[in-house]
Order: sequence, then C-alpha cells, then structure tokens
Amino acid sequence: MEDKKGRRSFLKKVGVGGAMAMMPAAVINIADAKTLDEPAEDINDTLGKPVKRAYNTAYTGDHLNRVAFPIGGMGAGMFCLEGTGAVSHVSIRNKPDIFNEPGIFAAIHVKGVARGAKLLEGPVPDWKKFGLRDAGNGLTGSTTGLPRFHAAEFKTEFPFCHIKLIDQDIPLSVGITGWSPFIPTDDDNSSLPVGAIEYQFTNTGTSKVSAVFSFNARNFWGDAKGKDAVLPAKNGFTATATGNGETSFPLDFTVFTDDDHTVVDHCWFRGGWWDPFTMAWNAIKDGRVVNNPAVPANAPGASLYVPFDVAPGKQKTIKVMLAWYSPETRLTFGTPGKKKEGCDPASGCCNSPADIGLDKYDKDFDGKFYKPWYSSRFGNIDSVSSYWRQNYNDLRAKSRLFTKAFYASTLPPEVIEAVACNLSILKSPTVMRQYDGRLWNFEGCGDDSGCCHGSCTHVWNYAQAIPHLFPALERSLRATEFCEDQSEDGHQTFRANLPINPVTHDFHSAADGQLGGIMKVYRDWRISGDNEWLKKIFPMVKVSMDYCIKTWDPRHKGVIEEPHHNTYDIEFWGADGMHTSFYLGALQSFIAMGGFLKQDVGAYRELQAKGKAMIENTLYNGEFFIQEINYTSLNAKDPSKEKSYGGEYSKEAEALLHTEGPKYQYGKGCLSDGVLGAWIGRMCGLEDVIDSKKINSHLQSVYKYNFKTDLSEHANPQRPSFALGNEAGLLLCTWPKGGKLSLPFVYSDEVWTGIEHQVASHLMLTSNVAQGLNVLRASRNRYDGKVRNPFNEYECGHWYARALSSYGYLQALTGVRFDAVSGVLHVDSKIGDFTSFLSTATGFGTVTLKAGKPSLNVVYGSIDVKKAMVSGREVAFVVG
Repeated sequence: MEDKKGRRSFLKKVGVGGAMAMMPAAVINIADAKTLDEPAEDINDTLGKPVKRAYNTAYTGDHLNRVAFPIGGMGAGMFCLEGTGAVSHVSIRNKPDIFNEPGIFAAIHVKGVARGAKLLEGPVPDWKKFGLRDAGNGLTGSTTGLPRFHAAEFKTEFPFCHIKLIDQDIPLSVGITGWSPFIPTDDDNSSLPVGAIEYQFTNTGTSKVSAVFSFNARNFWGDAKGKDAVLPAKNGFTATATGNGETSFPLDFTVFTDDDHTVVDHCWFRGGWWDPFTMAWNAIKDGRVVNNPAVPANAPGASLYVPFDVAPGKQKTIKVMLAWYSPETRLTFGTPGKKKEGCDPASGCCNSPADIGLDKYDKDFDGKFYKPWYSSRFGNIDSVSSYWRQNYNDLRAKSRLFTKAFYASTLPPEVIEAVACNLSILKSPTVMRQYDGRLWNFEGCGDDSGCCHGSCTHVWNYAQAIPHLFPALERSLRATEFCEDQSEDGHQTFRANLPINPVTHDFHSAADGQLGGIMKVYRDWRISGDNEWLKKIFPMVKVSMDYCIKTWDPRHKGVIEEPHHNTYDIEFWGADGMHTSFYLGALQSFIAMGGFLKQDVGAYRELQAKGKAMIENTLYNGEFFIQEINYTSLNAKDPSKEKSYGGEYSKEAEALLHTEGPKYQYGKGCLSDGVLGAWIGRMCGLEDVIDSKKINSHLQSVYKYNFKTDLSEHANPQRPSFALGNEAGLLLCTWPKGGKLSLPFVYSDEVWTGIEHQVASHLMLTSNVAQGLNVLRASRNRYDGKVRNPFNEYECGHWYARALSSYGYLQALTGVRFDAVSGVLHVDSKIGDFTSFLSTATGFGTVTLKAGKPSLNVVYGSIDVKKAMVSGREVAFVVG
C-alpha cells in the first residue's frame, strides 16, 4: 500500500494543486503528482461544507454549479450533460443554442419506497433558481421543480464523464456515464451526430429492488409554422419536424435503448396549461408504464420506460442512445468571388483540395448554404441510428483506448485537466465540418449563433490539438487557406466563406495568420510524412511567402513593418517583436521545406539573417521585445485613411495621431504574445531562430510584469468578465517601463486563457516549469465550476478555439513529438522521468522516459519509429 500521507506532504511542499505556490524548475517529481488523482472526500462528509477541489479530480458541492460537459461529434452538434446530470445546451440544429434546456430528463421510480420517484439529477444549482430566461415568471414548466437526488459528484475522463448520484431515500447506488465517440486519426467516427448516456443501478442492499426507469423529452423539435410527429423506433422513438424553412429547419431526433423491454409513450397527455408535463410526471410518480401509440402531429412530448428488477449485489445498466439529423440550413458567410481561371498548381495557384493531393475533400457540392458533413454519409436519421446501434460497442472500446492512454500520463494533474477540458471545444458548435468533409470553424460560440466566422487563421494559429489528433482534418484547413482563400498574387483572406468557395479579396490579410499558415504547412508535413503533399502545396506556399515579403517588408529589412492586421483586430504600424517572430518562423519553415525540395532559398536565408539581427538588437530593450511605432517612413502614410475594424479617426483621434501615433499600438509595452511566433515554431518542430536567452528573458518579463495574482486594483475598461476582482490572471500587455498610449491596442487590459496557455507552455518549454504551472493554475482556478464552466473557456464566445493552445503543454513538458518524415521520435524532458500521451497521423499511444531511455506503447494504429532522440542525442528505444 502506498504512503499517501507522505505523498500529500510532498505535494503540499512543492505546491502541486495549490493556487500560486512556486516550484523549482525541472526538478519536480512528476510521479508523485498522481496523488491528486485520488477520489475526493466522501460526499456525505462534504454536504453543506465548502469543498476544496484538487486538479483533475471530481467536482462536488459548489464546484458543480456551472459544469456542462459537451457530448456530440466534431461539426455535428452537441448536447451537454451537466454536473448534476441535467441535459442542457442542446445545439443540434447546426448552430449554438447555449443554455437551451428544453425538457429532456431521466427519472426513476423505485417501487415500495415512500420517496422513490426522482429525477436522475442532483440538486439544482442556485443560479438556476433565478438566472435563466423566464425566471421572473417562475420558470414555467421547468424540470427544476421536480424531486431529485440530494447530492452529486462529477468526474471526467474525456470523452467520458461520470456522475455519481447519492440519496438515502433510494436503495440503489446510481451512476451515470455520458460520452460520444472520440478516436484520434478516425475523423469520421469522431464526427457522428450521436451521443449516449448510460445509467447504472447497483443494488447494495439485501433484498430485490423493482423499479421503472424513464427517459423523457418535451416537444422541443416542433415549430408553430412547421409539422412535427413522434414515430416508432426500435426500443425508442423518433421525433421529426419539417421546419418552416425560415427560422427553423428539418430535424430528426431519435432516442432508443439497448433493452428490448422498453415501452414507449409516443404522445404525452394533450391539454392546456401544464397538463402534458403534469401527467408525464404523474406516470413517473406512480410507477406506471405508459404505452401510447404514435399520433400524426403535435405530440406534447414522449417518454420511454424500462421496468427492471435488481437482485442484491447485482447491477442493471440502461444505455440511452441519442442521434440527430438536421441536413439543411440557411447558413452562409462571406461574398463569393470568382474561380481562378487557367489556374496552374505547379505555378502557385489552386482552386480545390484535389489540386494539392487531398482528393478526399473534393466532393461535388455547389449548394448555396452550409450542409453538415454527416449528411453526405447518411441519407436519413434511420441510417445514423442504425450505424450508432450496430457500432456502439466498437466505438466505445476505441474511445476508451484513447481515454486510457491519455490518462496514463504522469504529468501534473493541472496539465492533464487543462488539456482534457479544452478538448471539449472539438465537440462544441465552434467546430463545423461541411459537406465535403473539410473543417470550417468559428472562433467561438455566441449564445445562439457562431461567433467570428471563417476558420480565422490568426486565432486557429494557437490551436495545437487537431494537428496531432486529426492531422487529415487539419490539412483540410490548409487546403482552404492556400486554394480558395489565396489570390494569384498571394493575398490570403483570413476568414473563409461558407460554404467554402473562392473569396473576394477586399480587406487586409492578417500577417500573423498568413505567416503562421506557412509554419503550419511545415508542421503538417512533418506530422503526416506526406512528401507528395508538400511538393504539391509548396508552389502556393512560395506565392504566399513572397506576398508577405513585398507587402509587409518591401525594403527587405527582415522585419514586418508596414501596417499589419492581426489577432487583436487592428493593425500594428512599424516593426514589432510579435510579428517579426512570425516572419522569422515562416522564413525558417520555408527554407526547410524548400531545401528538402531542392529549391533555391538563398534570398530567404539572407532575409532571415537580417531579421534575426533586427529583432535581437533594435526590437529588444534588454528585458523584452517591443514595437517601434512608425507611420511616417512607410509606404502606407496615413493611418486615418486605412480600412480597419473600429479604426475610424474622429477629430479627437486625429489629435492623438499627431502626438502619439496611430491608435491601438503597443510600443514599449511588454506583450504576452511578444514572441508568439517562436512558440509556434517550437510547436511546429523548429529550433529557435531568435537567441534563446532573449526569448527566455522576454518570457520571464511577461511572468514578472503581466502575471497578476490579484486583479482587484487592475483597471479594465474593455471586457472584464474573463478575469476580475481577486482572481489571478495573465494580462495581454503591461508597460512596466512607461510609454502606455492613451488608446493602446484593443483588448490589451484583458485576460485570455488561450494566451495564458501559450505563455505557460512556452515557459515550461524553456525550463521555467514553476512559473508556467503558476500561470496555468491561475487559469484553471477561474474555471473550477463555481462561477465558470470547466469545459468552456470563453473569449469571443463560448468554447473559444484559442484555448486549444493548451494541448501544447504535452510537448512543452516532455519534448515528445514524432517526425513522420524522418521517422524520429523526439524527447526533451523538462521534468525528469514521465509517461505521456502521443498522437500521430497513423496511431496513438504513450511514451515513457525512464533513466534517460524512452519506450513507446502503441495502443491504436501504428507508429513507425526508426530511431529515438533524447535531448538531441540518439538513444536506444523500446516499442511495446
């Protein structure tokens, strides 16, 4: 038996799991960190008490308040299973419907028990008592007024979540497991419009228990102007609605079980006021099994019932499977441009994925509106349901392989929590997948529509999960960027049209987005090992690289200085560290790819050398990298005449222009993203092109000046809800040496989790593990379930894509990455011995480093490792 008391003492000493404690860099005994995966205290001992939650453990008490765990497929829609077991955020009509809790609930009736009829949910969080729409009118017909279990406990093992319900009235131990398929490298099975909730009932007593389980749904699928019906399905029902083609669209929603004793009520009692819901509850309360046939239209709701007996010591599991099908939308974004005529891919012009060898994504589709990918594979709800039913066990087993491999990690629990929680973004309506299979994403989700359309290149730069987990899907984004979104002269639009088609080039390219795209081509090549793809896309990459040079560095200084649009939705004027780090990373990537293809890259090497000298001298103030604001000696002379978001110049702004320069710059500030290009470069497998000591100095400055343990006295007139009051967080920028402008760049006073993860993982990568963990903990402490949902890091909308930068923690701490071009497994640990997850283009598993020797355990697919390099030195390795 392990000495857990001693391990807790060690963890307390080094600060793992604490809020702000410092830790010695690179000497953490990560194996001991597994202590924090121990179960929380017995929930009966914590009722009514404040619960201090350790990272990567169960959510209980107040920590359950905001927990909502997404279930669904990539680009297929979702519903959430809350910490209490409630179903909410039902978003299955190709758009977000945040906080939509339409009246889907499970219940149990235990026969012979005085208070034996309850919803299979824990207590209602206080904010739901008065905080939802219609609260002032009493939450008409809400399920919140029904009896439920007295306590709940929620734990996640992505893509699974587990809920334990506790109530002394019920003579059963009750557990709930929610999940949907998630199998790295298996794009299609991870994109199904399905989900499941499994209910487990265990008889811990000495006598048989007889009960009736029910799963119920109020009619949320119908529309006043359309037609709807509830039809029979094997062991369940299918709710169908035609939609009206204006405000709602066709929807089929199927619920069924794996139990052949299932009985279905296809039509709740029809009447006024709350008659249908009241009668549905009466049936549950009385333990009746209602068997009503289907009706042609307007059923107020439907239920399925499973009567069962459980002998002492036995368990009954009821699997509720959900599937949906909504093939039509009126979704469209952007103004279609003209297809490029006479386009020759060999000369740097492409129109479709097939032009660069991605034939899989070249399905014929010329529809005016978005259609989800699953509608190209499944013709109707019956085919979806049939596939889900027939492949359920196989998909579950493969998803469990991922879970077991991922959670076998010995990395700090806050790291595992941050990575896993943000993988839920991939199941949210932020991610979409159009008819031909290509990804097309929002930046995040508004409450009822996507937020910031078009797979925005400068936001998705940060996202490191999809390239490793689903590399083919990631390369579909490159196809859009370099084909439909790139003009013949190399201008790249940073927001793709929907459906994906040629764009109009009527706004700035985003410098960070376009330069980052060149770096991502390099990364995707090394991950895929597809030399033929590189050969085909490289001419387009060259056109893009040359455009970047002539547009932002026309004098060939090696720095980005002409006004350059970026992720802060404004333009920087003059050279700055952030974008020059991108420029150098793009040049480094281009040189490496061109060299492999035996292209002449001499001129690009010269530019890179100039840029390195400029950023290390002119743009470095001895502590951190800055911006040299300039608008008088550029090709672009007048900021007030430039097209920009929110960049109009009033008379007051014109006065500022003459005294301080253009609006929205950072000048002498310490920018958290100040060497972002260097971080992305390392994530792409490149070595530092900027002096590593100066990169380290910049990161140390960011930690010193921008990381605040208490924001109570911080003035933020912008968007404060991301972090405020006595919360800790990493500010986007500070001016420790003075020089803050009257109107610094937009968002500068805010805290974004995506940048916190980027900076924290870069700190870890540069052996500043303690500081990186502190920044990470500040982020996760804000998302502990009390006030914010642990599975929804938001920025410009819910489930914001930038937070997928958290996947970078795996590589930052371990240095583990597989180069499929060379067949080399790289390891560069900052934490001593470890076990960590690895996903490649062909399979996934775990990598273990012990006493300097790596071993690889492949649990799905294959990974063809030819040699291993540990800290740059070739070593012997073992494949399990």
